[in-house]
Amino acid sequence: MAQSTPESLRYPIGHFELDGPVTDDDLAFWIGQIEVLPEEIREAVSDLTDEQLDTPYRPGGWTIRQVVHHLSDSHLNSYVRFKWALTEDEPTIKAYDEKRWAELAEYRELPIETSLEFLALLHAKWAVLLRSLTREQLARRFVHPESGPTELAWNVGNYAWHGRHHLAHVTRAIEREGW
Repeated sequence: MAQSTPESLRYPIGHFELDGPVTDDDLAFWIGQIEVLPEEIREAVSDLTDEQLDTPYRPGGWTIRQVVHHLSDSHLNSYVRFKWALTEDEPTIKAYDEKRWAELAEYRELPIETSLEFLALLHAKWAVLLRSLTREQLARRFVHPESGPTELAWNVGNYAWHGRHHLAHVTRAIEREGW
């Protein structure tokens, strides 16, 4: 196995990059990834014990349990941002401190099944919404207070990447630990 670096442990699939405009093929691929993520996460963690779930995916990183809970919270925030952008004119969205959210009791104490079920339901709704969007709707934007305007088409790819990014955190930690 290749030597892991701090960067490769933190970003196991690299950063989200998009060269050129978003194509219909890009969108179909990304929506497919969003749709199947809940089952892939469930499969990856299905045999883990509580002790394994409470193991950080990298030194100084979140535990696998925190990653699972983070995915449902982060993707809920994204889903709501899509809804705002579709129903309001370039709304400024509310950012949240994901690191501080991950320190709250539910991230440590709540069984992951709650977030796995929530993620499955959320992604089922999200995939239907995403497949219904026209090119005009996908060009709509929201404004993130830190990163500025974000087009929905780009954000589909960003969140497909985000799910794969955290799935890789989990699966690579399992491989490294030999579980």
